[in-house]
Amino acid sequence: MDISLEVNGRTEHLEIEPGVTLLDALRERLAITGPKKGCDRGQCGACTVHVGGRPVLSCLTLAATVRENVTTVEGLADGDRLHPVQQAFVDQDALQCGFCTPGQIMSAVSAVGQDVEDVREFMSGNLCRCSAYPNIVAAIEQARQADATV
Repeated sequence: MDISLEVNGRTEHLEIEPGVTLLDALRERLAITGPKKGCDRGQCGACTVHVGGRPVLSCLTLAATVRENVTTVEGLADGDRLHPVQQAFVDQDALQCGFCTPGQIMSAVSAVGQDVEDVREFMSGNLCRCSAYPNIVAAIEQARQADATV
């Protein structure tokens, strides 16, 4: 089937099978490698992207069902200027191996944008094998403070 996806501000036209996930369409068809294939069961959060501004697990989302803009971690920066959450992750050393980082950042952007009270609870769907959790929470708090000053 022929579909159109708006990804990071660009319209992409694809010919796919109906069962292709958004994750596979992004990684395999569009060479967008930020979202990671971790568990492929929606349990780790490594594939988190935004669809219509909301975080979704792209490994559980069929590409053919997506009607809203898709934003991946690659689409957050403004040219060479990192998104405040991306910058906070760098500043707070909120990554180790980096595998989960794109999904963590995408969920963190939503946490900051929604002014979530319990950051740890909100982020519980994003797993980090390296246990960088304290630094991830510190990065979210830094981004919140930066967001409040804007």
